[in-house]
Amino acid sequence: MVSVSLFEPDALGVAVAGYEVVVNLATHIPSLAKSGLPWAWLENEAVRTEGARNLVRAAQAGGVSRFVQESVVFGYGDGGDAWIDEDWPIQQTSITASSQVAERSALGFADDARTAVILRFGSSYGPDSGHTVARVRAARMGIGLVVGPESAYSSNIHVDDAASAVVAALQVQSGVYNVVEDEPLTRREQLKALAAAVGRARLVSAGRLIASLGGSRTSAMARSQRVSNRRFLVAALWRPTYASVRQGWPAVIAAMEGRSVTG
Repeated sequence: MVSVSLFEPDALGVAVAGYEVVVNLATHIPSLAKSGLPWAWLENEAVRTEGARNLVRAAQAGGVSRFVQESVVFGYGDGGDAWIDEDWPIQQTSITASSQVAERSALGFADDARTAVILRFGSSYGPDSGHTVARVRAARMGIGLVVGPESAYSSNIHVDDAASAVVAALQVQSGVYNVVEDEPLTRREQLKALAAAVGRARLVSAGRLIASLGGSRTSAMARSQRVSNRRFLVAALWRPTYASVRQGWPAVIAAMEGRSVTG
């Protein structure tokens, strides 16, 4: 195992030399409580701009043949009830612009001999995620920590499914792929699923309050984004274990409590 900073180009070159594949999953997402603060996203922006650029250059110099870059679906414009594919227009905000920079750096890696794959992930959740722990803790108190109106769609991905997608990405052609669940739900439906998983009748949504506190920095996460994973399903023959949070939340709660889910 080698530990190296994304901001040390020479060390990166040594670290990746001789490898066939480089996967860049580096992010630094602030907590929900800090997401509206002007300085909270600065490290994440640096990771996805300077850091991603340094890693791409190191991979090019080191003879790497495949580069996989993490990205997010939040850059897509509001789609209402429509299905959003990879060609849907991008509408940048201050917190999504750096992801597009990282994508451009990675796509510049591709040529006739090299492959560049962009994985646009939905909102990830899992038992070891700090954001997930905060959401479950709030849900047990009857509060739903979502961002934006309850009638809007958002697209998620369980961390285990995200991991399997990264493995599947080792076989696909250069391009941009959405990595999300099969059945995105409205935030109202997601709150119902989380409430059921923690044993509550309902949750009171804090979505509009969180969106207003975050201002422009959280506006992208408040959009309605019913994102399709069809392109990746076809290209990679991949399928998420959890079709939606209706199956995913019970699994996460069970993992947190150290028990198994049946049925």
